[in-house]
Amino acid sequence: MPSPLSDYFTAIGIKRLSQVEINPTTSNQHEFNGIKEFQRIFGSEKKTFAAKFLYLTDDQDEILEGDGFLTWYDSREKHVTRTEYRLYYSSNQVIANAKVNDLIIVGITSENNLAVIVAPQNSTYEKQLLWLFGVEEVANKFIIKDFTEDKKDIGFAGRFILSSFGMEQIETAPDLVDDLLKQFGNKFPSTKEFSDYSRSTVSDVSPVDSPDETLIAWLEREEMLFRTLEGVIVKEQLKKGFGIDGTDVDEFIKLSLSVQNRRKSRAGHSFEHNLAILFSINKIRYSHGAVTERNNKPDFLFPGISEYNNDGFDINLLTMLGVKTSAKDRWRQVLSEAKKIDHKHLITLEPSISNNQIEEMKANNLQLVIPAPLFSTYTKSQQKELFSVKDFMEMILLKQG
Repeated sequence: MPSPLSDYFTAIGIKRLSQVEINPTTSNQHEFNGIKEFQRIFGSEKKTFAAKFLYLTDDQDEILEGDGFLTWYDSREKHVTRTEYRLYYSSNQVIANAKVNDLIIVGITSENNLAVIVAPQNSTYEKQLLWLFGVEEVANKFIIKDFTEDKKDIGFAGRFILSSFGMEQIETAPDLVDDLLKQFGNKFPSTKEFSDYSRSTVSDVSPVDSPDETLIAWLEREEMLFRTLEGVIVKEQLKKGFGIDGTDVDEFIKLSLSVQNRRKSRAGHSFEHNLAILFSINKIRYSHGAVTERNNKPDFLFPGISEYNNDGFDINLLTMLGVKTSAKDRWRQVLSEAKKIDHKHLITLEPSISNNQIEEMKANNLQLVIPAPLFSTYTKSQQKELFSVKDFMEMILLKQG
C-alpha cells in the first residue's frame, strides 16, 4: 500500500536557522525570519497552532522533544496599506539547543497542528530530511513545499526515516488476523519463528537473482504482520486494564516500555534471521553470533568460527559482517569485534548517511553494505563507495571458492 508524504504532511517550510532566531542575546522575539511565503498556506488571518518540537541528533540519547505552539499573525494588522507577517514560537528546549545553520522544518500535520523539526548541520538526520522532502539545499529563507496532491510512495527508506522519530503510519493486514492467531495464538512467538512464518507468505521474490529486493520485501512483510499481531494482543491487554482496579499507572508504563523494547529487539533479530536465510540459500558458509576475543559476538563470520580460530587459515579469506538496522550512533560498536579482521563490513538499513559519518567509517576500515533499493537516497559519489547485498555475497562466494 503506497505511503505518500501527503499522509504525513500537507505542506512544509524548510530553511536554515539564523543567529537572530535562536540566540537570546541577539533577540528575544521568538520569531522565525523569512516567513513571507507561509502566507500561501496559512492565509491572512491570525492563527495559533499546537506544535510538536523535535531536535534530531545522530546521538539517539541527545534527541529532544517537547510540546508548544506557534502563532501566525500580521504585526501591522491595523495599518491601512502595509502587512508584516510573523511566526512566533513558544519557548522550548529544541530551539534553545539549536545552532546557527541547523536545518529547520515547519510541517503542517493537520488543520491545527504543526511539527517543528530541527537537525544539526552536516548530520545524517539533516541529509535524510533533505532527501525525504526532495530538497537539495536551502538558505535562511523558508522554501515552501505543498504535498496535498502528492501521491508518490515514499518507499521503505521514507518510512524508515519518519518512523525513526515517531511519525510512522502503521500498515497492518486485518485479513490475516485469523491465520496469525491460528499459527501463534494470543501470544508473541520467538523472532525466528515469526520470521520463518512471514517469509512463507512472500512468493514473488528471488533470493538468488535479486537478494537486495528480496531482503527488503521480507522485512516489510514481517513488520506488517508483526504490527497486525501486536495490535490484537496489546488491545486485549488494554481492555483488561492495569492492576487491581484497572488504572495502575506503573503497570501501564511497564506495558508501554515492553511494547517499545519488543519492537526494537524484534527488528534487529529479524534483520539477522533474514540475512542468515539469504546466505544459506545462496550456499554461503558462515557462523552467526559466535564468540571471539573478549567475549565479543560479531553478528556474522565467514566462512566460520572454526576457520577464524585456526591460526593456519589464510586471514585474507576471513570476513566479518556487523548488522545494525540503524547506524547513526551505533556503528562504532562493530569496530572492536573480530580483532583478527582489520577490514570490517557493516550492513544497515539506514538511508542517506552523512558524508562525515561515511568518511569516518572509511578511516576506520569499515565498509558499508546497503540494500540496493536504498542506494537512491545516497549521492552518486557515495554510491560508488557502497556494497549492495549482492556485491557482498559475490565477494564472499569468491573467497569461499
